Amino acid sequence: MKKPTLILLSLLLCCMPAFAGAVEDALSHFDDNPSPATANAFFARLLEEDFLDEPMSYAADSPVQELKANVWYWAGEWFYDMQAYASAIAYGQKSLPEFPEDDDESRADCLNLLAISYFRMSDFQKAAEYAMQCFALDEKSGDPDRISSSLNTIAGIYVGANQPAEAEKYILRALEYASKVDNPARLAVLQGTASEVFHAEGKDTEALRYADDAYNTEMALGREYNAKVRLAQKASALVGLNRWKEAEALLEEIIPYFKGVRDAHSLGIADNKMGMTQMALEHYAEAIPYYREAAEIFSALQDPYNEIQARRGLYESLWRTGDPEAASAEFYRFNDLKDSIYKVTTAESLARYDAEYGNDWLRLENHAERQARVRAVLIGVGVALLLSLLALGIWYVMRRRSRTQAEINASLSQDIRELREKYNQLHIHYDNILQTREPAGGREYELAPADREFVEQAVTVVNDLIANGSVDAATAAERLRLSPYLLRQRLSTLLGETPQSFIQTVRMRRACFLLDNHPELNVTEVSELCAYSDVASFTRSFKKTFGKTPTRYAARK
Repeated sequence: MKKPTLILLSLLLCCMPAFAGAVEDALSHFDDNPSPATANAFFARLLEEDFLDEPMSYAADSPVQELKANVWYWAGEWFYDMQAYASAIAYGQKSLPEFPEDDDESRADCLNLLAISYFRMSDFQKAAEYAMQCFALDEKSGDPDRISSSLNTIAGIYVGANQPAEAEKYILRALEYASKVDNPARLAVLQGTASEVFHAEGKDTEALRYADDAYNTEMALGREYNAKVRLAQKASALVGLNRWKEAEALLEEIIPYFKGVRDAHSLGIADNKMGMTQMALEHYAEAIPYYREAAEIFSALQDPYNEIQARRGLYESLWRTGDPEAASAEFYRFNDLKDSIYKVTTAESLARYDAEYGNDWLRLENHAERQARVRAVLIGVGVALLLSLLALGIWYVMRRRSRTQAEINASLSQDIRELREKYNQLHIHYDNILQTREPAGGREYELAPADREFVEQAVTVVNDLIANGSVDAATAAERLRLSPYLLRQRLSTLLGETPQSFIQTVRMRRACFLLDNHPELNVTEVSELCAYSDVASFTRSFKKTFGKTPTRYAARK
């Protein structure tokens, strides 16, 4: 067995800033002078580093606020990928207020970035705060894929905070939502988290089953890196089942891999698991270098949660090998870290969040029903003035939104106008909407003729709105001569969808049709034809739905 070397670790950690220098320089230029030119230069750098799969660019008249929102968000994603979590948080916090208040999807993505970044720095209280805000927006969207994603983040936070019983409720709920959509990439992530949750609870037979399922899903998708992560999760379950030799064999395979791809974080986690395996095999001296390398990695990454495990392992292995002085030093460092993470305030905050969001699952299932009862009470009491003001407000917002959209459309270049004229007759038909859907609850989509006619009409209305460059649930309901509530009720009864998720399904199938049948269109043009105001939002939506970017989807053939 080869032992890890500190020289290799130093090279691994030190190469990261040099690798990121060009991107950081471009970002610094944008921070000093926010403009379309500096924004485009930043995205060009990301493309050069293979962080983006397709070019992203902005026109000369793009609003500065839009530039700041997207550049700073992607900067946060870049720093998170580089495992510079403090910088990811800084740019996530700068980006969040720049997104419009009604852009729930972009704000949810930004909140999720902040949640997972704080989680990596073991600030579970902050991580939970942002994760719950993200969940509230995703729940509002009615999109089961987004809801499952935010519930998965919350489950991970509770595992990190040493509360696996609470985490189990969230991850099982996430898996339930994921069963309603066809997104194997999302399912693999959830299965991996489930493996970690059940391992933390000592239910390692279930943990092993979820890890195997996640690994098989990743291999079917051809995602080698993700498959190695699932093997690390499988090793944890094998350790819990006292199958030490099997765990050792897996870790001997994945540790060199993580060194080769310069993933310090995954390497440190694998080192901790290997140290634990060597201790179980009574190879105490062999465990020391693994634990030491993990401790140095997580200290450099400012990840106290994982550093704690390394320090505890170092203490135990040094004590077993007869070095009580060094063991004592590690013991004190372990205690200091433990006290800094598992604070009483953190435990109290997470307990409060769990009471608000975790235990009352009826809140999720009856949300729309309770809203309907509130409306019925208001109407019954006869608050005519309030309803009139509300209608006036909606009219004003819709008129303002239409005017804004008209201004945006007026500023589009001639080639985009010709593009829309050429493709605006494209309609995604009813059968195409259902062809990738799994029956919910075992129910086949055999609709009565009148119901089928209604769904086809709804698809046509949504297609028409997309073709005109702007689509929302309120306008769709108006075109169908229904109130927003009745539209929600009918779609939920017939298809198990909210208006927002139904619209998103049409947009995504439209995008797939264009990418499959019109290779002459680039990603920016496809996003325009699917009524997205910018390619960044389109790319995020597409990747969340299908687990891959539009460019990779188009290149799959």
